[in-house]
Amino acid sequence: VQLQASGGGFVETGGSLRLSCAASGDIPVIKAMGWYRQSPGKQRELVALIDSDGYIKYEDFVKGRFTISRDNAKNTVYLQMNSLKPEDTAVYYCAADLDLENLGADYWGQGTQVTVSS
Repeated sequence: VQLQASGGGFVETGGSLRLSCAASGDIPVIKAMGWYRQSPGKQRELVALIDSDGYIKYEDFVKGRFTISRDNAKNTVYLQMNSLKPEDTAVYYCAADLDLENLGADYWGQGTQVTVSS
């Protein structure tokens, strides 16, 4: 399984960005996809995930601001990020088959930088 992430960038406080993560390869084995993020000096943290049954989980710090969705026809997961705050600045990593206990995953996309100016 290969994951190709895109959509990061620079935005002002209150702005929006949409991240995309396209999966290729042995797609049927993927149970869940999601996003982690990590900023300098901080531990990696889960942002959101969506599984193959449509179950969605958001961390509290993004509830009401971020929306995760998937397009099964395109094998792509999206993270719509609204009302961005400076503390959302981080490298965002797309992941598949997440290991929440260890903040890991079986498959990783390349990180995409999100920078929110104050």
